[in-house]
Amino acid sequence: MAKKEKTSFFGKIMGGSVTEDVPNIHSVSRQQNQEELMEAEELAPDDAAEDQEIEIVEEVEAVEAPKQPAKEGNEEWLNDFEGQLNIDMYQTKDNVIIKSTIAGVRPEDIDITVANDMVTIKGSRKKDEEIPQDDYFYQECYWGNFSRSVIIPVDIDSEEIEADLKDGILTVIIPKAAKAKTKKVKVKGL
Repeated sequence: MAKKEKTSFFGKIMGGSVTEDVPNIHSVSRQQNQEELMEAEELAPDDAAEDQEIEIVEEVEAVEAPKQPAKEGNEEWLNDFEGQLNIDMYQTKDNVIIKSTIAGVRPEDIDITVANDMVTIKGSRKKDEEIPQDDYFYQECYWGNFSRSVIIPVDIDSEEIEADLKDGILTVIIPKAAKAKTKKVKVKGL
């Protein structure tokens, strides 16, 4: 075993160090291979031991770093990115409800379309002022185009859909089709 000097957390603070035994990985694996070879020679006849060879091969796979699109002028490649809208979708007895937080978006900047059983909500959140990139301490808010498409898992009546934006929360009410509504039937006894 090799001796390696390792500094503990408290040693770094106080200036001390701790010496501990650290196994050398390569020497351990070679030692294990030699022991396995010796065991194989003991178990196998002498002729068979000469025919056996153990080869140790280390394979290193090169990993290429992901390529990022080139920047054009001051615009970054993220300008083409469209944000995904987070939603809650649930059902009541008569409706499917979709809710989403869309703060900072005007109602005229939201577009809701329905095609068969898919609802798509698109919009745009625009900055009201231009701030140089170097002046930001944090930049976590998403500005730009966003969208979300979801498949409604029940039959809906697409003619009666309503949408409301209140206090930064978009609520889309989608009525279920008459055949998708659950109706309880009371059984009468004679």
